[in-house]
Amino acid sequence: MSTSATASVSTHILDTSIGRPAAAVAVRIAARGGEGAPWTALGGSTTDADGRCKDLPAPPEGTTHVRLDFDTGTYFASTRQAEAQQDAPRARDSGAFFPEVAITFAVTPGEHYHVPLLLNPFGYSVYRGS
Repeated sequence: MSTSATASVSTHILDTSIGRPAAAVAVRIAARGGEGAPWTALGGSTTDADGRCKDLPAPPEGTTHVRLDFDTGTYFASTRQAEAQQDAPRARDSGAFFPEVAITFAVTPGEHYHVPLLLNPFGYSVYRGS
């Protein structure tokens, strides 16, 4: 384990409906120092061609929870993946059932948290990666 006083966070997105990385998805990060504490926006990034965000701002010292907000609606509206699925119900206004995905997780100082998002127009899954 690192001796850093802060946690670090990275993410990537795989669009499972096409089996490829989801590029150009806006990702915002926020942090708080305890349950019930207010969220502090830290900034954001955009996924690269490999679906990765490698440059998210580090949470400040004292962070206990991190939230990642993914702008999935804009991604699906631009790629039109929801309409391309023959057996899927007609797409919603944003082009996806989930126009945004917000993931909140607990962190420990000094640890790295890689949080992959497996995404398709009508569902998603996340896990702690490595």
